[in-house]
Amino acid sequence: MEQYKFHNKFKDVSGYISSRDGIALMMVLWILTILMVIAFSFSYSSRTETYSTLSFKDGAVEKFIAEAGIERGIAEIFYRRQNKDIEESDVWKIDNTPYSGSIKGGNYTVMIMDETGKIDINAVDGIRRTHLILKNLLMNSGVKEEDADTIIDSILDWRDPDDLYRLHGAESDYYMSLPVPYKAKNADFDTVEELILVKGMTREILYGNSEKKGIIDFLTVNTPFSAKKRRPKNYVINVKAAPRDVIAAIPEITGMMADEIISLRKSAELKNISDIYGIIGATNTIDVGISEGNTYSIESIGSTGKKNGGYGIRATIKIGDDNKITRVYYKSPAGIRQWQEQ
Repeated sequence: MEQYKFHNKFKDVSGYISSRDGIALMMVLWILTILMVIAFSFSYSSRTETYSTLSFKDGAVEKFIAEAGIERGIAEIFYRRQNKDIEESDVWKIDNTPYSGSIKGGNYTVMIMDETGKIDINAVDGIRRTHLILKNLLMNSGVKEEDADTIIDSILDWRDPDDLYRLHGAESDYYMSLPVPYKAKNADFDTVEELILVKGMTREILYGNSEKKGIIDFLTVNTPFSAKKRRPKNYVINVKAAPRDVIAAIPEITGMMADEIISLRKSAELKNISDIYGIIGATNTIDVGISEGNTYSIESIGSTGKKNGGYGIRATIKIGDDNKITRVYYKSPAGIRQWQEQ
């Protein structure tokens, strides 16, 4: 009997010990699991921070490379202005032709364009044919004629000092009726981006989308025609610098003619307006010229080559009579343009 009692007591104790060991084992497993999670989390966090640091470093390097491209572009503009009669291969063109260069740490691609190759929205009026050029540009980009008329009349109403409507235009009472009200400026545009405030203009028309480009790259507020007191009598597009879309928007110049001008321009820089007489005719020169201005837009993309794309910067500079440089526009970072031949 005593042996039986002892056996039962031993059985109870051994069961208790076995249960306690099982709980301890479970606790150890849970602690190990928690420690593994913490270790993996720390490892992932460290890896993420490392990649973020490297990405930030590459971005900073690419920004400085793009800045170097801008400065190279400015230097090439001065070189061009001071050496107009040297061999064409030694000077950079001002028609958005892309040029590449390298610097320690990466490469840059730069494009320069004379602003006189664009349509100045501050020079659009009903007297000269600038409104026809802008209308053709809009319609060639897919805008309906009635919508193009609305945009042009609204541009004119936006700039004029009165509150009188043009046929398709808009004044302050229209803009004040919008969900977010504002008044018409009654003055010239300070930037092309300001066009988004004008009746009829949309982001798709101005900036484009994945299927088509916008018109913003073909417009400017930085030509001699923007200065009200000194606007030349006849508005002309500088075909030496103008993109194909702008040339094709000039009345009486067809798309085929524009293509021929671009092709001719690639083979040799235009020296005289007579160089294109064989394409457009000697009498069809009212809206075209080759005189350069003093304001240039520069686009630069810096890249370290470690990833696709790069860092983009856009700047517009004006060169004074004393060769002093004024930056009238600067955007950093800027959207990366598809580098296509104009």
